[in-house]
Amino acid sequence: MNHSLQHSSATIAHDDSEHPSRTALVLGGGGSTGNAWLIGVIAGLFEGGLDVTEADLIIGTSAGSTAAAQITGATPIELLADILSAVHPERSTRIASGDRRGATGSVSDHLERSSRIIAAAEDAADMRRRFGAAAIERAAASDGSERWRAVVEARLPSRAWPEQTVLITAVDAQTGEPVVFDRHSGVDLVDAVAASCASGFAYRIGSSRYIDGGYRSNAENADLAAGYERVLVLSPFGGRTLMPLDWGMHLAAQVDGLRAGGSSVETVFPERSSEHMFGAHAMDLSLRPAAARAGYDHGRALAQQLGDFWR
Repeated sequence: MNHSLQHSSATIAHDDSEHPSRTALVLGGGGSTGNAWLIGVIAGLFEGGLDVTEADLIIGTSAGSTAAAQITGATPIELLADILSAVHPERSTRIASGDRRGATGSVSDHLERSSRIIAAAEDAADMRRRFGAAAIERAAASDGSERWRAVVEARLPSRAWPEQTVLITAVDAQTGEPVVFDRHSGVDLVDAVAASCASGFAYRIGSSRYIDGGYRSNAENADLAAGYERVLVLSPFGGRTLMPLDWGMHLAAQVDGLRAGGSSVETVFPERSSEHMFGAHAMDLSLRPAAARAGYDHGRALAQQLGDFWR
């Protein structure tokens, strides 16, 4: 297996001739509650008669990469049932990359560190390099790659890449270059998802290290759906970003770019009544069932409207 083989976003190409009418599903990052909300929305849509898991392209970033791997290995209803039946601690605020208490601290600490790095960066490329360097430094003190891989593997119903096109985003921690994994990248699905979710340290694959795909282009990376006729974006963070808007990485800029290229785009954000479960509370495992239920209800309510758009 060639662990060093990477696909940058610039090299991803799609054959327009095979699918004259194509659909892309974009699953954004959002921590543990974001993953639960994504599964809930998809299950609600499914119950309402719209199966978006059959999209021609699925793009997963961070928690969305886990959801992308999950929905291609099990039905949305099975995944929702697993969330609702799981026993969680009363409260948890661990960072997504496992229970590395000393290495990552609380979500608030993580957000504060991120804000400082972004403020010091000259541009997006510089920001990615700074995040990568900081993550490698933390990994040198305590490399949790093997433990994190086991955690991610336990969450996935299948360890094999699906036949449909699934893109998993990450960033090379050593160079700051964006990376997009797919089934042709020579990287196991588990490793690709673990890399995309590595927000607290640099995840090791062979001799390379990777950090969270949300650093590539905000939490959604919807720009990778360019050329697809219909694009549905599910964003647990509601399109919000810590990055300067003039960098053009926020979701609104990505959506504008897709529409300028001829794509029809619909975005789905958590309803205002459930926004408290995301952001600073994104890693509170006790909120996963509530986030999944909120997503399910929202998905059911949108099924007919989005069905008209999707089909």
